[in-house]
This record gives sequence, structure tokens and C-alpha cells, in this order.
Amino acid sequence: MTRYAPCIVAALSLAAATRGALAQAPGSSDWGYYGGDALGQHFSSLDLINRRNVAQLAPAWTYRTGELGAGFASAGQLTFEATPVLAFGRLYLETATNVVIALDPESGRERWRFDPHIDRARHYAEASARGVSVWAAGAAANGVCRRRIFTGTLDARLLALDADTGRPCADFGAGGEVDLTRGLRIRDAGAYLVTSPPAILGKVVIVGSAIGDNRAADVERGVIRAYDAESGAQLWSFDPLPDSASHPAAADWSLAQAQSTGAGNAWGVMSVDQEHGLVLVPTGSASPDYYGGQRLGTNRFADSLLALDARSGHLVWQQQLIHHDLWDYDLAAQPVLGDVEVRGMPVPAVIQATKTGMLYVFERSHGQPLFPLTERRVPSSRVAGEQAWPTQPFSALPPLAPQRAVLADDAWGLTVWDRGKCRKLIRALRNEGIFTPPDTRGTILTPGYIGGVNWGGVAFDQDHGRIIAAVNLSPMVVTLLSPAEYERELRSGDYPHSQFGRQAGTPYAMRREPLLSPWGLPCTAPPWGALVSVDLRHNRIAWQSPLGSTEGFTPWFLPAHEFGMPNMGGPIATAGGLVFVAAAMDGYLRAFDIETGAELWKYKLPAGGQATPMTYRAGASQRQYLVISAGGHGPLGTPRGDYVMAFALAPSATAAR
Repeated sequence: MTRYAPCIVAALSLAAATRGALAQAPGSSDWGYYGGDALGQHFSSLDLINRRNVAQLAPAWTYRTGELGAGFASAGQLTFEATPVLAFGRLYLETATNVVIALDPESGRERWRFDPHIDRARHYAEASARGVSVWAAGAAANGVCRRRIFTGTLDARLLALDADTGRPCADFGAGGEVDLTRGLRIRDAGAYLVTSPPAILGKVVIVGSAIGDNRAADVERGVIRAYDAESGAQLWSFDPLPDSASHPAAADWSLAQAQSTGAGNAWGVMSVDQEHGLVLVPTGSASPDYYGGQRLGTNRFADSLLALDARSGHLVWQQQLIHHDLWDYDLAAQPVLGDVEVRGMPVPAVIQATKTGMLYVFERSHGQPLFPLTERRVPSSRVAGEQAWPTQPFSALPPLAPQRAVLADDAWGLTVWDRGKCRKLIRALRNEGIFTPPDTRGTILTPGYIGGVNWGGVAFDQDHGRIIAAVNLSPMVVTLLSPAEYERELRSGDYPHSQFGRQAGTPYAMRREPLLSPWGLPCTAPPWGALVSVDLRHNRIAWQSPLGSTEGFTPWFLPAHEFGMPNMGGPIATAGGLVFVAAAMDGYLRAFDIETGAELWKYKLPAGGQATPMTYRAGASQRQYLVISAGGHGPLGTPRGDYVMAFALAPSATAAR
């Protein structure tokens, strides 16, 4: 698919009606969607900031949201993951508590602010929001709410706001909102929420849900729903899990088990294929994550890429990428649409990155693999009642993360002492490489449950056939526990790095944590996080660079090293030959050379940068800005803040390019 031609962009620039930014609808904006464009490519055609001048990039403005979690019961979970979008001459974003904000893109001054007043006393399964979606009515429309901001909330509402004023659109649903819990089985208040921006095609607004993991088997169901952008009327719904014998996945389930199971939800960002009228939906695991004895079979449509007809909700095609998930390998990354070269010819494709570190590429209209998939045998379960699926689909593309077993000889440490501790720990755990099922003695997960590639997704340089991904490379550990062990360990205080889940309704609870040494560093050699470029045309890893340093994480007597660190957030790429990414735990925003992976620039953010940046032009001179949210990540433990920061070149540096 061809990007906007340079002549069209130039014409839009000449027609700019505002001083702050082009008064563009999303489809013609520099960054009108969460993923940059409707294709989710995380790529910008702007090149004013480039390899030659990026070293001169400096802060241009800073905005403080004021949201630091005061009085918020889930403050420990707060994660500022927002990527702003540019439309109608404003930047739009939201805080982790769903406060929606419009900023002037040239100065960062607040234009309006809307607080939906979610219940701050409630405990939420998550406390994050990745962004908003923007919609405009037809050219003939005028009046209030002809341009709208759509977003979902932690308390499961779909909001429609006037893009010019921030006021709720009174004609949408009930006073500007739709209750997304209506008609659903809600097991636990605060565990059914929305964290990703809706997908929009025409007048259809499509929304998924985030569902709290590992509470129980019978959690909420991950129903995908579509609403009319003007009235808020529900247009269709699609449940990835079978709800009747006529469901297209019913033959792959026990219907009774399916009806008492939940999740299978689309919590990541969806993409829209305008050409074929499709919405591409990545789904997660059926519940709970680590024991599937109550959901035997492949669990088809969970952990799948679904192509739904955006106007009717009917399934067009599907590809399940994890059978009978026992590892929390949800499809978290946004599907990327673009042309992929096959035997010298461009083919409309969809690219799906995964937590397993595998990349899958499918023809877009019918879903056939463009790179072969092979079903390979994987380890079996030793847990009573569990039936791990005997094979899994492996991609012919090179994996982004290691998938082999971690050996005792792989143990790494800063000293002989901690290396020995790691070696002993590795020997004690079940460990047969990727897809080793969870076990009561503990299982090493390679990759871990945060990836591979998580919700930050990938950038796609379509012109050069390059995928760029921020990848986690550190193994994790999961242990199945009896109810008595769960209660004892949860209260013991002996597991400061662990997360626990009751998995009620099953025989086993779970505990999970990183595979760490006594110093709190991974037990395997660095890099523990990397930026990886894949050359699709030659089916190879083009380069891999460590992403992040140990700054702030090593003992006082040791210097920091650029080892590469666990990360959460995604990269963007630009026509200036650059990749921009924060994400790593050390709090730097970095620029890399897209051809070589060399680091060209970095800036220490005032708080954790666990978000994906974006870029755009603004002002009479059409200066290029780079913007990142820096607010920290509760579960990762990075420093908290409430910053939105913009970077730009001095006018002299731009002129000298």
C-alpha cells in the first residue's frame, strides 16, 4: 500500500489553517492514529530530524498532567503508556486514570481537559491507558461533536468527546458514554476494563477489553463489540470463545468448558484494513493463564489473529498462533499492515509480532502464511489433569528471542558467588526450552511472559522491508502451587519479586517471577533487552543492539553497563534513517541508526519512559517534534512522573540539514 505522496503532503502544508499544526483529519495527519497511521506501521515519512543532526535534538517543551495517583487505590499499578495523536491542530492523549487532554502541539499548552471521574477507591486489575482514537464526520457535517475523541476507561465505559472542547457528545449513548459491562458476566468489579484505543472504520467504533489475569477460570469473557460513532448504538459483537454449538470454534472445545471459561480477550491495539473492510484483532489466552485442565483442546480463537468484517462482525479468517496457552503468551502487539515483497512482488500483508519472539506474516484478505508455518512437537505436561497441546506453530522467520533451554552452564553473575546461586537455581527447575509447560517444581519460560514482543509492538519500514522491535530476552519462572502453598507463600514475604494468582476453580494457584540472581539481576548473560531489526526480504536478522543500561540497578561498587534491560514500550522509525525508542528500565529516550543499529543520541527522561513515542510537524516553519510520555511503570518499578516531553532541533540545525 502506498503512503501519502510527497506532493499531497506539500499541498496540505500550504493549506494549513492554524499556526500550531495542520488542521488535519486523522487520515492525513503526521500521526493521526496510535500506530502512526491506520496501518499501525509506527513509521513517519518526516526527515527533518535525521542521522546527520539528531545529536542536536533537545527539549522543546514539557507538559505536566498533574496525575500522580493521589487517592487512587491502584496507584501502585499506575503506568503512563500513552502515545499522543495529532489531529485538528491539537495533540490528544490520556493519563492512566483516563483524564483526556488536548495540547497545543507547538507549545505544549493545555487546550482542554476532561476527567471522567472513574472511581479512585476501586482496585483495578490494571491502571494504564495507551491512547485515544479520533474520528470526523463527513465534510457536510457541522456543529458540536462533528469531530470526536473516543476512548475506553478503567471502569469499562466507552466515551465520545467533542474534539474541539472536550465536552461529552450528548447524542452518543447516555450523555456521551456507553456502559461496556452491560450484558456481560462481570465476576469482579475493577477486573474488566479498557486500556487500548478503539479501532475505527467509517462510522464503526470497535472496542476490546483488558481482563484481570489468573484470578479464576470463570472470569469475564473477551467479547469484541462495535458501536455507531454518532449514536453509540451497538452494531455487533463477537465472542472469541464458543457460546453455542453454532460458534465457528465450537468443534475445538468442550462447549461446557468454554461456557465456564473466560478471557480470550483483545486487550492490545487493533488495526483496520480499509481496503478490505477488516479489523485485525489480536487475542489473548483463555483463563487462567497457567493451568488449562478446565479448557482442554487448542482453545481456538484464543491467542489468535482474527480478521473480522468491520461492518458486520463476521469472521473472515483466523490464525491461531499459540495452541492451548499455558504461558501467558497473549498476542499483545498491534498487527501491522503493509506490503511485503514475495518473490519480487509486493503482497498486501499483516505482520504479527508475539511474546514468543516469533514473527508471523499473512496475506491480508484470506490469511494465508507468506512465510511457512510448521507444527513442531513441544514438551508435554507432567501435571495431573493438564493436557498440553503436543505441537505449536513455528514461523520460518528468524526468532527475535532465544527459544532453547537454559542450561546450568549458561548461568551468569557479577561474581562467582551469585553465578553459583544462579547455576543451582537453573538446575532445580524444569527447563526444556520454549513451550515447556508449567510444573509444581517450577518451570523456566523462554521467552518470559512479558515477551519477546509485548504491547509496544514493532515499527515497519515498508520501503526497505525492515521490522524493528524492542525485545525482552530474560527468562522467567512460573510455579504451580497447591491452595495451601499459595496461602503460605503469599503471606510469607519471602518472594519480593513475585506475582501470585489464585486461579480459583482449578487445582493450582501460580507464582511467577523473573529468573534473578541474589543481586536482583537476571541469571542469564546480557543482553536482557534489545532492539532488533529483521530484514524480511532476505529472511535474516539485520542487526541487534542492546537496549538500556544497568544504571540504577547494579550494586554501588560496580559501574553501569549497556547490557540491555527489560523493556515495556515500542519503537518508531522515520524517513530520516532513525529509530526512536525509550521503553528500557534505565529511563533514557534513544535514537538508533536504522541501517546499522548504532546508538546516535540519548536523553535521560525525568521518569520512566514506558511508552511509544510519536513525531509530527507544527508551527509556521513546520518544525519536526518528537514526543514521549514519561510517567513510569508501576509493575516494572521505574520512577514515577507525569511528564509529556517534546524534543526538536534548533532552527539553525534544521536549516543546515
